[in-house]
Amino acid sequence: MRQQDLYLNQELSPAERRAVQRRVLKGELHRIAPGVFTPMAEEQWPGLLQREKLRFLASQFPDTVVGYRSAFEGMAGRDGVIFLNSSYNRSHEYPGLTVALIKGVGPQAGDQPISGKSIYFPSLPRMMLENLSIDRHPLHRCAPVAEVEKRLTMICESRGESHLNVLRDEARQLAPLLDLMREFDKLDKLIGAILGTRPEQALADPSARASALGLPYDTARIALFDTLVTELRTRSFTPLPDQTGSGVAATHQAFLESYFSNFIEGTEFEIGEARDIVMHNKIAEKRPKDSHDIIGVFQQIIHPGWRSQTLSTTPQVLEQLRARHAEMMHARPEIEPGEFKDRMNFAGNTAFVAPERVRGTLVEGAKRLADVAPGMPRALLAMFLVAEVHPFLDGNGRLARLVMNAEFSAAGECRIIVPTLAREEYMDCLRKLTRQADADGFIRYMTWLQQWSAGFDYGNLDGVIEKMKGCNAFERSRVEFQLLVQGSPPNS
Repeated sequence: MRQQDLYLNQELSPAERRAVQRRVLKGELHRIAPGVFTPMAEEQWPGLLQREKLRFLASQFPDTVVGYRSAFEGMAGRDGVIFLNSSYNRSHEYPGLTVALIKGVGPQAGDQPISGKSIYFPSLPRMMLENLSIDRHPLHRCAPVAEVEKRLTMICESRGESHLNVLRDEARQLAPLLDLMREFDKLDKLIGAILGTRPEQALADPSARASALGLPYDTARIALFDTLVTELRTRSFTPLPDQTGSGVAATHQAFLESYFSNFIEGTEFEIGEARDIVMHNKIAEKRPKDSHDIIGVFQQIIHPGWRSQTLSTTPQVLEQLRARHAEMMHARPEIEPGEFKDRMNFAGNTAFVAPERVRGTLVEGAKRLADVAPGMPRALLAMFLVAEVHPFLDGNGRLARLVMNAEFSAAGECRIIVPTLAREEYMDCLRKLTRQADADGFIRYMTWLQQWSAGFDYGNLDGVIEKMKGCNAFERSRVEFQLLVQGSPPNS
């Protein structure tokens, strides 16, 4: 017989059972429960039963169905409790594990055996119905109603409204067999409220309410915004005052900000040609739209009404962004300036927020701006909100940096220029935040870029361009070049 950490009589042949009993008599194995043995020390039993939970439950309680919040939580048993539908009510205590048997109906159509064992996982309709039961169990057998609403909303988001209707139809057929007709009535009302056909039904979960109001949002993105908010609130930032004023220095700074913001998005001009376009309105004959892209961003930086317009924390944010985008991209009617996207957009393997969730995600995300301080925290959150939602077909990166810098200007702080050589590291930090919810690199790099941007005197345009060239700002390869601070490495 192969050496194991857990021996279950139900899995053993008669000869193997006798061998186990001999080892028990010799003290080589210990009895955890009837028909359950292990060679491990008693203090290790809770961890063992958690690791071997499925085998253990199938051997002790065959033909039961995982129920209520245990099914809802994927058998996580975070508090050490597992609920099973059985033929009687009773609770069993084991090391690190409580099994609560609830008198109910056995496996039904749609309930599936788990890993081929004699224990079943419930169908989605059954899981939802059970968790809408009246909960008087001392161990709290049901998931909170708000969590049920959230799960239903996520199903609607990821699979479409038709899946909620199928779920409701299947639950309608199943409810009489489970004696859960009252629970089906609750489920019917919740689904109707989420789909907007039962407006009188109150919803507890914010994402469900937003969906019902016609402003569904991307719950995963909102969680990401909350992660960034938490990081921003736990850090202190030293404000860097804006020294450009409103004269010629501000104009030069605006030109360089627009030039680099467009360059890293692929609108590439030689710096002298871009200077003629912006400063002397010499539109490139063969590239009129690209020329207007640079002018559009420049004008929003220099115009007092746009320069320091902070994002609203109310639904007004939608009109603010639409107006900004419409003016910035007015020369490109093919990308529908000022109109939110009607199809998905991507960056590599990253899919941005789905079109039907753009408005809701912007509105819900903008509420978080009230939770962080002016200056760097609001600026980075505003920028990431627009960059992560990507609400328009084109121009999102430029728009994200415009709203970021508007927050800086509103706080009287230096705006950030993202030079060509910084592009890859800037994008890497954003990707890491998006894909790994790691905000540290993003915050640190943007803080450093503000310090870099504040290190120049923008009063003389020729002079600041030469100094930026000396810092490798116009270079592209991070392998060959390093972005320097006035001739010094960043960490010197």
